[in-house]
Amino acid sequence: MTIRELAPQIQAGKLSPVELAAETFRRIRQLNPALNAYITVLEEPALEQARQAEREIRTGHYRGPLHGIPYAAKDLFYTRGVATTAGSKLFRDFVPDYDAAVIERLRDAGAVLVGKAGLHELAYGVTNNNPHFGAVHNPWGLDRIPGGSSGGSTTALAAGLCTFALGSDTGGSVRIPASFCGVTGLKPTFGRISRYGVFPLGHTLDHVGHFGQTVADVATILEALAGPDPRDDSSANEPPPRLELPADPKLKGVRIGVPRSYYFERLQPEVDSAVKAALKTLQGLGAELQEIEIPEIEDFTVMSRLILMPEATALHRRHLKTRRADIGPDVLALLDQGQFVLATDYLDAQRRRRQLVQNLAKLFDQVRVIVTPTTPSTAPKIGQTTMELGGRQEDVRLGSTRLVRALNVAGVPALSAPCGFDGQGLPIGLQIFGRAFDEAGVLLVGHAYEQATEWHKRRPKVNAV
Repeated sequence: MTIRELAPQIQAGKLSPVELAAETFRRIRQLNPALNAYITVLEEPALEQARQAEREIRTGHYRGPLHGIPYAAKDLFYTRGVATTAGSKLFRDFVPDYDAAVIERLRDAGAVLVGKAGLHELAYGVTNNNPHFGAVHNPWGLDRIPGGSSGGSTTALAAGLCTFALGSDTGGSVRIPASFCGVTGLKPTFGRISRYGVFPLGHTLDHVGHFGQTVADVATILEALAGPDPRDDSSANEPPPRLELPADPKLKGVRIGVPRSYYFERLQPEVDSAVKAALKTLQGLGAELQEIEIPEIEDFTVMSRLILMPEATALHRRHLKTRRADIGPDVLALLDQGQFVLATDYLDAQRRRRQLVQNLAKLFDQVRVIVTPTTPSTAPKIGQTTMELGGRQEDVRLGSTRLVRALNVAGVPALSAPCGFDGQGLPIGLQIFGRAFDEAGVLLVGHAYEQATEWHKRRPKVNAV
């Protein structure tokens, strides 16, 4: 069930938070051995949180729609007294003495943390094929990657091992796994949600994001997480958004930009068909489709790598010298590459990112949101290194991030929502992005599409080991 379905029953005393947590752990025990979604399961602390929530609600101290709701946190969010590994052997034994800002806010909202979800090592990759904690498996096909780096969070959510989840997005790490696992994922505007107490990867690109089963759930979570935090030097001085999503949304007069070039090139045919069908649905809801061009978007995608590689390498320079053997080969190769990016190239990329921000700002004077595929294909197989798209072989990592990573450079809000399935039963994602701090517009369009379709209601069938 969704947050919007569970919350009224919990508030009314018809559903016990303890029973909900117990059922969640029953599913974790049954299915996590096959999925490997969690690195750490927190059954006893979570049950105590659930009992506290139940006592509070029974005595009239209901905190809001997340009270008593079980969630998962990607294992790079600091949790006081609980190991926070960042999916790395380097931090396997690291136990923080404080909570991340988002963990604090969810605790204040009464949410129940059931576990720390698996991720690609150091959040630096898209496969979640982790050499230290094992591969995370996609619940729609156990031989498929869930996407990364937040794949444990989306696997847990899609399989019913939590009700919502936290993730992070530096080059697509919320939207890619949302697309591959058939859930809804939001990368909010840069600075909208505090990064205090979160393992960094790329300081000027990292975004805290989250996942829900529906757009309405994602909106509920955003209201709880957003807001200024003086402990985070990148935090924006913006109050939490007030998000009203109508039960019967219409899009009359809403202009939607469709960039036919680049975003609709070299796609898996079923992805192309599903996204074009979604655009027709949006048009049927009253939206006006307008073809647009995002100038130099391919260049900005390349620039995102020129920014990320040296930023990530700078963070782990000491580990490259002292603990190379403890870093997995794919991540080690990326960190080594970052040492060879010239300072002039990095600074030029940072200078030019202003141009992308300005280009998008001009487009958002013409349209409310822009709609594209999230990923050019559905989930590749575990261990697969290349995929064929448009008659060309592409690296899985570069191909999977091709349509998402420039939006981290721009810092604008971006949503991925399910919009179909391919012939193998694997989910397809629709990406919707808008002007900085206009999460309301992005979520409105996503909600309208969701209300008109049934894709978000499908659930994978996972067999226990």
